[in-house]
Amino acid sequence: MTGTVPSVPNARWAGVTIDCHDADVVASFYAALLGWEVTDRSNGWVQLRNPEGGVGLNVQAEPNYLAPAWPERDGDPQKQLHLEILVTDIDTTAAVVLANGGAEAAWQPPDRDRDRLRVMLDPAGHPFCLFLQGE
Repeated sequence: MTGTVPSVPNARWAGVTIDCHDADVVASFYAALLGWEVTDRSNGWVQLRNPEGGVGLNVQAEPNYLAPAWPERDGDPQKQLHLEILVTDIDTTAAVVLANGGAEAAWQPPDRDRDRLRVMLDPAGHPFCLFLQGE
């Protein structure tokens, strides 16, 4: 593709929505992990916002939700995206994940330093990465 791609006037990215079985559980998990506020909650949908501003996170209940496989395997539900969460202390943040219903993924990429990047799972099974802020 060559040339300039036109932009849509007044379009801006507002957030990402995560699907799961129980929106309240997953929203509470991310609110605790990120220190964000729940700003709206209705009919299986929860909106979280960073009190400092920026892009938000939504959580939506889907009755037919299937957790993605990690690592990916043929024939299993695949992750479509994952969150990258920058932290200053990976062990302390991993402990917060565990205390709030998340888990450390059993499989970690062998080419990554576990002390600098760790794959975790939220309560709905979505993988996300904690990575250590560079010195």
